Amino acid sequence: MATFNIPSPVSRSVAAIEDFKGVDLNSSPTNVALNRSPEAPNMIRDVPGKVRKRQGYELTGTYSGRINGVHRFGEKTLIHAGTSLYLNETVIRSGLADERSVARQFYGKLFIFDGLKALCYGEFGADGAKVWEVRTLEEEASIPTIIISRSPSGGGETLEPINLIGKKFKESFLGTATDKVYQLTTTKLDADAVSVRVLVKAGEWADKKEGTHFAVNRTTGTVTFTTAPGASPVTGMDNVEITAAKTREGYADKINKCRIMSLYGVNGSLDRMFVSGNPDFQNYDWYCQMADGFYFGDTWYSVLGQDNSAIVGYSIINDRLAAHKNEAEEGRNIILRRGELNGDTASFSVVGTLSGRGALCRHTFDYLGSEPLFLTDLGVMAITAADLTGEKYSQSRSFYINNALLSESNLKDSFAFTWRDFYLLSMGTGRVYVLDGLQKTYEKNNPYSNFQYECYYWDNVPARIFWEDSQGRLCFGDAQGKTYRFFDDKENQKSYSDVGKAIAARWDIPDLSGKAFYRNKTFRYLSLRLAPAIATGIEVYAEKKGIWSKVYDSGAKAMYFDFTYVNWGKINFSTDSTPRTLGQKIKVKKVDKARFSLRNSALNEPFGLYMVAFEFTENGYYRS
Repeated sequence: MATFNIPSPVSRSVAAIEDFKGVDLNSSPTNVALNRSPEAPNMIRDVPGKVRKRQGYELTGTYSGRINGVHRFGEKTLIHAGTSLYLNETVIRSGLADERSVARQFYGKLFIFDGLKALCYGEFGADGAKVWEVRTLEEEASIPTIIISRSPSGGGETLEPINLIGKKFKESFLGTATDKVYQLTTTKLDADAVSVRVLVKAGEWADKKEGTHFAVNRTTGTVTFTTAPGASPVTGMDNVEITAAKTREGYADKINKCRIMSLYGVNGSLDRMFVSGNPDFQNYDWYCQMADGFYFGDTWYSVLGQDNSAIVGYSIINDRLAAHKNEAEEGRNIILRRGELNGDTASFSVVGTLSGRGALCRHTFDYLGSEPLFLTDLGVMAITAADLTGEKYSQSRSFYINNALLSESNLKDSFAFTWRDFYLLSMGTGRVYVLDGLQKTYEKNNPYSNFQYECYYWDNVPARIFWEDSQGRLCFGDAQGKTYRFFDDKENQKSYSDVGKAIAARWDIPDLSGKAFYRNKTFRYLSLRLAPAIATGIEVYAEKKGIWSKVYDSGAKAMYFDFTYVNWGKINFSTDSTPRTLGQKIKVKKVDKARFSLRNSALNEPFGLYMVAFEFTENGYYRS
């Protein structure tokens, strides 16, 4: 009796993505998780689990020289381009360093450090005659009283330290009935006018004039009165105050040459500026008087770690100031200080060091949420607390992009900026790496970190610096002197171009190998759910044996009609503005695996992915 076998039905499999994450540029496409992408330029998280094309940008200004800094001060925006500082496209200061600058608002004024000359912008002058100007810290330097209770011939009690950023100082004397010659603590005075005032009675001082009431020998540092000032009218109170000037070589440059800064103070208050980055004193930093950015005492400094290891940046951790050094401190590259009061004197003592990689560049320190991030030679790191010991140390946060990030040739010139929930990192070459603060994932291949941020990357964004304008919009400046602003309305079609040029965005699906990698696969059906838009679309490409070919083009199917925007080349009279589900039969056959690429490179078209699914069959053995 004849027999025959009934062939078993071909099983149909489904590969579906409903929860999109970020990119994985570390793994090969075969090993990337299904909901991540091995290649997705110009995509960004929409809401957690959904992705879309990034918005584009418009040109806002053109300046002479590369954009080195943009510093907001209330409603005013100062732009440091080349060697000039601009306000409303007008140069308000020239002669700056052609390097990135940093600035912070501090007690009503904006302090700017560029490594050449420390500057301040704000209102200067008396009430009723105030003007907005840029002045050097040296011009406005506070004048400390360095000694009190000094006799005409010498002695006295030290009160305040010399101001590094200023050359003037005061000395207070307790006069005698007969002494006419008053000896200052220093010789070789500058040619600046010497001013003197004498106490007449309690609360009343009289100014004296050089050449009339007294003479000055600047070589010996003596002031000789025509008539002796006499004894103090108030018992025990100094009655002669002399103000003179002496330039001390290199003192002002200790502050002028600083290129990084942070605000910190006693018990974590933000009432002092800490500055560092002076290449001549790379492991030093200095701090100013409380609430006075024009006074940096010559004794108010710290020497942190070895002199061959530079301070690169600062983070605030709880009530402590963390100074990050480069990779020369043998692993203990973060030095912690705490501000305390000893009587009336503030001190900032080292209270510990933290393990972790050394910081790579000055302009990558920022906070994502409450977490301090910075760039190292192993990627973006965060300072965090160990779960068991409570000791703080640094952990990796950029696992998914490290291979690409660390291969960047201009890595040491990186600039980072936190905008909303994203940490943006740019080398100025057009590539921007993005860490998403709303999406965290534990990565088993990096077990020494609590979590990793999901990541993305953008092309054609040549940002040398980023900033946020007064309306909360992300802006950037490039090395050619141009400033740009990103569009902020993601529903507007015109938000999707870079100065009139189309944005090429894509989301590649990892290699689909099915249940048995050695079986033949035939991909038969594709379904997509796209974000709704007046004008949008998708092209789907498949890679078979290394060759890409288009397998689907949505045309106008994903659009809905709106009279405010009519593209006669692509038109759909549907009024359904809900997310659009598209389906199409495809045929990619006799492959062991396939890789699909979902693309949109059309001008003024948004592109958002909600869900994707592929149906395929596995039958027979694959033969190459």
